[in-house]
Amino acid sequence: MWSDDALARRVLEQLARRGETVATAESLTGGMLSSWLTDVPGASRSFVGGVVSYATRVKVAVLDVPADVVDRHGVVSEECAIAMARGTRARLDASWGVSTTGVAGPDEQEGKPAGTVWVAVAGLDAVEARKLTLHGDRSTIRRGACEGVLSVLEGLLVR
Repeated sequence: MWSDDALARRVLEQLARRGETVATAESLTGGMLSSWLTDVPGASRSFVGGVVSYATRVKVAVLDVPADVVDRHGVVSEECAIAMARGTRARLDASWGVSTTGVAGPDEQEGKPAGTVWVAVAGLDAVEARKLTLHGDRSTIRRGACEGVLSVLEGLLVR
């Protein structure tokens, strides 16, 4: 178990109480977020699955991220993160879709430095994206992205 499994546990418990589900769309986190969720006993009550869309073509072909979003804004953008969250929600028929996209480093991507991350959450009546500026090595940045998106989802669930 990772150091702060309480966040994933709280989110999954809130989803289960509400009779809702979540699906993930991950880029820089490469499946880490899905792993965090499935580390929690009973996760299958609310976690339906995820898509690791590391390559841009997978974001477009599998998650239905519009090619013009990628062309105009890039994959490290609010627009792409929102499209990814909406895409996984629709594709996996979940109540909520969550996404992570950004630069884990060490090199820049799209002129953006390592630690530039966008996370998004999409539900039936709510969409929220947040830009994170994270510091540290690749592992630290990826963990921060997972914590960030789960925090956004938790905030929407308690509203």
